[in-house]
Amino acid sequence: MPSVFTKIIDGDIPCYKIAEDDLHFAFLDINPLTQGHTLVVPKQETDYIFDLEDNALAALHLFAKKVATAIKISVPCVRVGVAVIGLEVPHAHIHLVPFNNMQQINFSNQKLIFTKEEFEEIASKIRKGF
Repeated sequence: MPSVFTKIIDGDIPCYKIAEDDLHFAFLDINPLTQGHTLVVPKQETDYIFDLEDNALAALHLFAKKVATAIKISVPCVRVGVAVIGLEVPHAHIHLVPFNNMQQINFSNQKLIFTKEEFEEIASKIRKGF
């Protein structure tokens, strides 16, 4: 059965897409820690990020770097943090979290709630920076 991320990539589940190329897909996390919290995934469904072939893992990180650069341009923040946790969805992914202090990148924090319009506005800003 396809993962929820594969369903998003295939267009079966809507998302707030940031960017994609032949091998990767980036979209806003719908349970964000901060404004602009983005997930970057390989289109190839692989459960554990370190099971990716070396070239696929490197390519995923290079794509994530481009997305992080767009986030940094578009969302007021000191840095864009990177987290790889991988327990919640069995599909390799990278969290890109814009933050201004260490407390903002704590995954046990209460998640922010945005309206559809707010998500669309955030995604649009980041896409313009990509």
